[in-house]
Amino acid sequence: MVQLWYPARASTGQPRAPWMTGQAAEVFQQTGYLLPEYATLPDTHARIGAVPDTRGGRLPVILYSHGHGQHRGSSTALVEELVSHGYIVVTIDHTYDAGQVEFPGGRVERYAMPPFTAEDDDPVILKAVDVRVADTRFVLEELWRRVRGRRDPLPHGLGDILDLSTTAMFGHSLGGATAASAMAAGVPIVAGANLDGSLFGPVVAKGLRKPFLLMSEDADNKASWPEIWPRLRGWRRRLRLTGTRHFSYTDYETFMPQVAARLGATDEQLAEFIGPLDATRAIDVQRRFLLAYFDLHLRGHRAPILEGPSPRYPEVRFIGGAG
Repeated sequence: MVQLWYPARASTGQPRAPWMTGQAAEVFQQTGYLLPEYATLPDTHARIGAVPDTRGGRLPVILYSHGHGQHRGSSTALVEELVSHGYIVVTIDHTYDAGQVEFPGGRVERYAMPPFTAEDDDPVILKAVDVRVADTRFVLEELWRRVRGRRDPLPHGLGDILDLSTTAMFGHSLGGATAASAMAAGVPIVAGANLDGSLFGPVVAKGLRKPFLLMSEDADNKASWPEIWPRLRGWRRRLRLTGTRHFSYTDYETFMPQVAARLGATDEQLAEFIGPLDATRAIDVQRRFLLAYFDLHLRGHRAPILEGPSPRYPEVRFIGGAG
């Protein structure tokens, strides 16, 4: 399953798109932190079936890949920001690796990966990355087919505004690893970003010749990052966001402060989960740096905040690539 987010004309007739579809939401709330008795899942700022805004012509496309056990809506706060600046974002569910995926008609497939270790050469993880790369390649090929052909056109005239020759990708955790591996495997992606994901498989030794952004939680715990660093031969940055944790790059950064009291979580427990950095500030910094990165590499706009440390963003540490 994929979901297409795009700039649309002003609309009030269509319903707001939910953060997660109904049957998938039920599974998510039964099996996760946001139990239905403590939290009501929100609607997004998008409208289902809204008419695309064609005044800007064709727009760059960005793919999003979720983390292990997560889902295509996991980083909606980041996705919506990119779309509001004129990008089309295609969010991908990796079935059986995602926590839950709902298909048309209400069929829901749940997480079904076999047990695995955290080792870099674990065959289950390597297989999962290969499947995710195949998913990514298929999505792009299917989009190209629908844009070029008159059969099975994309809904709402979306084929008229997708610029698939300018496609980038980002992801959280295993989704960030997917972006790197897809680029290394020859999927036509011009720039990639990894939000706090360890890397696996051939890309670590092979490296990349295209732009790649590494942005991590406030920890030095990914052995694959210093290993791949000298093999990143294109534009590169390695950033660390002070006061964050692994799930800070997901919508848990938005949700957990709102529901913590109902869950009985202390401030210390909340900080352990998403870090001590103020949640609103954490999301704002992520949005600004990710947007600057894609503006630089997809639109050729200068990005001063990516050139080195700045007093405007003291939380962002440049571990490598500045200057």
